[in-house]
Amino acid sequence: MSFDPRQQRVTAAGLLVALGIIYGDIGTSPLYVMKSILGERPIDELLVLGGISCVAWTLTIQTTIKYIFLTLRADNRGEGGIFSLYALVRRYAWWAFIPATIGASTMMADGIITPPISVSSAVEGLVNVRGLDRWFEPGSNVTVAVVVVILSGIFIFQRFGTKVVGTAFGPVMGVWFSMLLVLGLVAVVEHPDILRALSPHYAIKLLTEYPQGFWLLGGVFLCTTGAEALYSDLGHVGRKNIQSSWGFVKLALLMNYLGQGAWALHEGGEVLNGRNPFYALMPDWFLLTGVIIATLATIIASQAVITGSFTLISEAISMNFWPRVKIKFPSDVRGQIYIPSINLMLWVGCVAIMLTFRQSSELEHIYGFFITLTMGMTTILMGIWLRYVRHWPWLLVVAILAVFATMEISFLVANSVKVIHRLSFVLVVLGLLNLMLMWYKARKITNRYLDFRNLEDHASVITELSKDRDVPKFATHLVYLTKANSPMEVERKILDSILRRRPKRADVYWFIHVNWTDEPYTMEYRVKELVHDKVIRVDFNLGFRVQPRINMLFKHVLQELVECHQFDFSSKYESLRKHDFAADIRYVLMERFLSVENELSVADDILLDTYFFIKRFALSDQTAFGLDHTDTVVEYVPMVLTEPTPVPLKRLDGPSGPVH
Repeated sequence: MSFDPRQQRVTAAGLLVALGIIYGDIGTSPLYVMKSILGERPIDELLVLGGISCVAWTLTIQTTIKYIFLTLRADNRGEGGIFSLYALVRRYAWWAFIPATIGASTMMADGIITPPISVSSAVEGLVNVRGLDRWFEPGSNVTVAVVVVILSGIFIFQRFGTKVVGTAFGPVMGVWFSMLLVLGLVAVVEHPDILRALSPHYAIKLLTEYPQGFWLLGGVFLCTTGAEALYSDLGHVGRKNIQSSWGFVKLALLMNYLGQGAWALHEGGEVLNGRNPFYALMPDWFLLTGVIIATLATIIASQAVITGSFTLISEAISMNFWPRVKIKFPSDVRGQIYIPSINLMLWVGCVAIMLTFRQSSELEHIYGFFITLTMGMTTILMGIWLRYVRHWPWLLVVAILAVFATMEISFLVANSVKVIHRLSFVLVVLGLLNLMLMWYKARKITNRYLDFRNLEDHASVITELSKDRDVPKFATHLVYLTKANSPMEVERKILDSILRRRPKRADVYWFIHVNWTDEPYTMEYRVKELVHDKVIRVDFNLGFRVQPRINMLFKHVLQELVECHQFDFSSKYESLRKHDFAADIRYVLMERFLSVENELSVADDILLDTYFFIKRFALSDQTAFGLDHTDTVVEYVPMVLTEPTPVPLKRLDGPSGPVH
């Protein structure tokens, strides 16, 4: 399935969906950005104006220029995200898998941190509602419990899909952004002097003259954390709908930040004293309604990040960066998937994060740290794309990357200070990174030692075996999955399975090859007859977001061949042919295990032992390729990577004479 060009059209429905799905993460940033910048520091003009100026220019350079106008153009048949970008550039740089895996693992961290920080920021707003203030203090047991219940509900709902509730995402987020705009506009109209903050002069002055002003960038960066998720969700509505709706979203965000700054300067007092400028903009009569709208917005933002994590892992599996796991399709919405194991992992991570840190302010720097890393990896891959895919001049590419890299390195350093005290979560992310790198390298090693043989050299033997009635018939149609790219080649282990291990007589031998394309929704096939009516190869071209249901796809191919009168699928058994029984199909899968005869280096030995250990818990080829258990035979084959050294074993009785 190729990308629908209609997604590139600007439509009212597309703009509404963009508000609901694309901007959830970045749209909820006003809940905690100004609170993080101001902290408990003495409120003065330079702090407020400089902080808002940094926010405004970060949204302009980092979000608008880098993502909205540049990165969104790096779409892979309409799909975005770090693996889609990697698919576009991997042929130009062999090392591109390194930034891709780092970016993917830190995006998974985003899926763990975004729901707790967003939902807790909204729920903590109840402390401003009269009568509820003593129950909903940030970090209180009641607040933590409510957040955990909401998070659990979000993850429980994933298995049912979001098709129905997704139609409400757009209107709810439309209300949210309208609320941001109106609340900010009221404060700006009352105190128009805050508009001075839009000048870059104050941002420069804050960073150069304010005590420890550089370290405030950790809070500033939170305003653009959803930009990477925005790119990942590109396929839902198309680039033009995102670009067209960004003007309204940016205006609402900036106006709200300006409004919070106006309140802080004129009504905030000497310090915040635990207050959140976002909720301070709301009149008392609107507070409870505002908290409810904020909570709904954060639930939508969390939902988008979670489904983005599912998409990320689905792509990682297709590109050999993650063990195969069960993937479900809860609705008929294109691209909507549900991965139970990832859903459980994210839920455990979110609940553990909430129980450990207890309030949103404790999550801000670790959140910013990992998203900065993700953005930095995207910048590296985008540089390759600009140079080799778009053919931009080197000097221009370097100049652009220098601007983004300077900002991202500054944000990373500013966020890294407090991450040192949260090393436990850093180790979790490093574990995800190691798993991706280990799986990728191990698959490279195992694929390197595949031994392919020319089918033409064995065609006559296979034909003779098929006609030899002394050998019991194994199946009418015998199907093997092959990794050989050449149609005239097949693995030696498959030939051994047919001819040597236990000779398998069949009327027709089929070899199926799955080629994963860089395009997300490709579904194509071609058929090549290698030996007339005896050996046939089918090549499937499947996009990296298509589930490889080989059993269903192969039967579809057979049906089309019969309809085109290119193949007779009736039973080859004489006693069954007259009763019109369909022919039987038997699939044979070759499962490799590491032979004890291998003599590997310590590093490769540890790598492959870990790979095969994890592989035990991954989805089997039989399940992953959608094959019926009753029609599938699994054969285990030792994998020998190195030639064993000669054994110095001597015979004492000599070679002459009979053996007694």
